[in-house]
Amino acid sequence: MSVNDLSGLPQAVPDNRSGLWRLWLGPLTAASDAAMVAALVYAVSLVYYVGATGQPGVDRSTPELAALLATLFVFVNLMRGRYQIGNYLSAQGQMGSAFAVWNITLVVFLALLFLAKIADHYSRAVMVATYLCGIPVIALSRSAVVRLVAAGSRSGRITAERAFLIGREANIMSFVSRHKPWHMGFAVTDVAFLKSSGEAGAAALAADLAAAVANCRSKRPDVVFIAVPWSDQDTIAACVDAFANLPVAIHLAPEPIMERFGNSHVVHTGTLSSLRLTRQPLSAAEVAVKRAFDIAAASCGIVLTLPLLLLIAALIRLDSPGPVLFRQRRYGFNQQAFRIFKFRTMTTTDDGQVVVQAKRNDPRITRLGHLLRRYNLDELPQLLNVIAGDMSLVGPRPHALAHDIEFERKIANYARRHNVKPGITGWAQVNGFRGETDTDEKMAGRVAYDHWYIDNWSFWLDITILFRTVLSRKAFANAR
Repeated sequence: MSVNDLSGLPQAVPDNRSGLWRLWLGPLTAASDAAMVAALVYAVSLVYYVGATGQPGVDRSTPELAALLATLFVFVNLMRGRYQIGNYLSAQGQMGSAFAVWNITLVVFLALLFLAKIADHYSRAVMVATYLCGIPVIALSRSAVVRLVAAGSRSGRITAERAFLIGREANIMSFVSRHKPWHMGFAVTDVAFLKSSGEAGAAALAADLAAAVANCRSKRPDVVFIAVPWSDQDTIAACVDAFANLPVAIHLAPEPIMERFGNSHVVHTGTLSSLRLTRQPLSAAEVAVKRAFDIAAASCGIVLTLPLLLLIAALIRLDSPGPVLFRQRRYGFNQQAFRIFKFRTMTTTDDGQVVVQAKRNDPRITRLGHLLRRYNLDELPQLLNVIAGDMSLVGPRPHALAHDIEFERKIANYARRHNVKPGITGWAQVNGFRGETDTDEKMAGRVAYDHWYIDNWSFWLDITILFRTVLSRKAFANAR
């Protein structure tokens, strides 16, 4: 017999209100999107009309433009399946998705104007301003909806799906303690513990499953989670066969190894289906885009900063004896060594098996070196490394070979940070991880940010990091 016991398991059994929220949240979100886009068009048109005529009002084509853009925006979201509760339980990927939908909306809108030959019917200034203003407005709106839905889900007022759990007691308790499904929009309706095991327990397993299926049918959940180790194929197959006769979705509870990888998913290649835990950091197309941007931006950077580069070089010569440029071996992509260029800021140029990191008030730092390091100006010669292909503008910051060898022994998966080209700036640096790493904890924190960057790379993330490098205080924190 199966044992259905919810004692000790936190629950989020939905009430009538949560059911209504699940039914109406999608339409309400679609309606709010339409209202937001329409209001945006009217606001932009009003500002433009006042600026052009000095009188309050809007252009006569504004209602038509607002209705068309709002309809297209909602339609594209519908086609992408965005109006489902599950899409609003986490902020991850929301901004990118909203930006993509907004771009598609404008492209479709322009295509319709071209095909209908009515491009002159609407103000170009209003259309451009609406697009540009829509980026932050849509991002803020989507962020607000996510916060509201996530808060409602955690409190049990909003549920995405009703879930039934089946498996051995230890596996179920491990699953719910690790993932807390009620925080992700699942309402746990009931649980069935399997007590049978081994070949001798085949009859008992069949009895457990028969009772579990009968109970599940009466609870009418949306989804069944099978919390059984993936190595126990016979039990999994028996559970799938038993619950396949119910109108529910069937999920395998994830194995603990999957918790290490935030983007794991099933990949279909022909008839082969596999669970991909990691991907290549960048595809061939992404590598090409990143490289093209690096060359263009680094070349412009050198041209624009050339007077500053020459001035710094002259000041270094006057400030202290030694070379203007400091060259040191670093690991690049795929742990291929290269020599990095920096303006010399210290009286030493260590590049051996022992490299002592710079510390606060380090006597080896020159007078000019303090200023250069404080404002990241010593990194400017690395634009040459970017053009040469050894580095990228954005990526994990490279460390001296001696430090790489040391930390690779101490920190798990440290070498993953070499799966992309190192950068002049990076995600860790703009989040305050800069300067001396005098403890393993500091380096582990920096590596965690580097790994996150590798797993979540996008062109817009690079642009964000570049802006934050210049504008954020954290990017200049802990300078030595």
